[in-house]
Amino acid sequence: MVVLIIVMSVMSPTFFTSRNLLNVVKQASITSIIGVGMTFVLITGGIDLSVGSVMALSGTLAASVAAADKNLPVFAAILAGAGLGTLCGLINGIGVSYIGFPPFIMTLGMMTIARGIPLVYTNGTPIFGLSDSFNALANSRLLGIPTLVYYMVVFSAAGYIILSRTVLGRQIYGIGGNEEAARLSGVATAKLKMLVYVFSGFLSGIAGILICSRITSGNGTVAQGYEMNAISAAVIGGVSMTGGYGSVLGMVVGAMILTIIQNSFDIMGVNSFYQDIIKGIIILLAVFLDLRGKKK
Repeated sequence: MVVLIIVMSVMSPTFFTSRNLLNVVKQASITSIIGVGMTFVLITGGIDLSVGSVMALSGTLAASVAAADKNLPVFAAILAGAGLGTLCGLINGIGVSYIGFPPFIMTLGMMTIARGIPLVYTNGTPIFGLSDSFNALANSRLLGIPTLVYYMVVFSAAGYIILSRTVLGRQIYGIGGNEEAARLSGVATAKLKMLVYVFSGFLSGIAGILICSRITSGNGTVAQGYEMNAISAAVIGGVSMTGGYGSVLGMVVGAMILTIIQNSFDIMGVNSFYQDIIKGIIILLAVFLDLRGKKK
């Protein structure tokens, strides 16, 4: 990340400005929020492909509540969106932990279902006319800093504390390192894995609310590809795809790297299609280094 910042500062005088750097952090915030949940899931040895679709589903519901009655407190819309995201995470967790679906298959099914429901509900038409308090959630500033940055800091700090400072966090690492050994040591592995998916669903619900607030509309097509952004941020930040290793802080750095690359391409006028190619190469390189390190 430091190398990217130095190179771009030399190549473009507009990159290393307070305005652009703050914009980079703002752009990385939503990816970082869902990346916290993804980090938890990956550390247990699972994966959650449904985060982007759950964002769209939760955000659309929250937007419809905010548009239906503008006199309702914004908390009602937040509760609806976050609650629906949590429910989706609970369904994922039950499917993986108690029914025995492979995480890839379970969350792939949820990804498809959660993407289709809001499109059917809205008939593919965006929901406009949201309340001012709802739109202000992601478009306001505090002390000159976008509120999205504060949300990112709060949820990232919460994830960091849970993983690094609590027994629960150690048990999550234990499941990813050796699930059977963790179970024999007295860890309620099935229950804990379910809770991890619930947490990921909750954060996806929050992120869905924020992204719909940011664009001031509810839309079932939003957040497409965000599941890959979250996975990419986690892997680039050192979270192991095979479980048992990684950190929230590393994931946040990974999200920043992705955003800096995107921002750099925009500044240099590079075709946006190249971003996916670069992202894919970086993911493969990160996974290769992870597997090579484990073999050693």
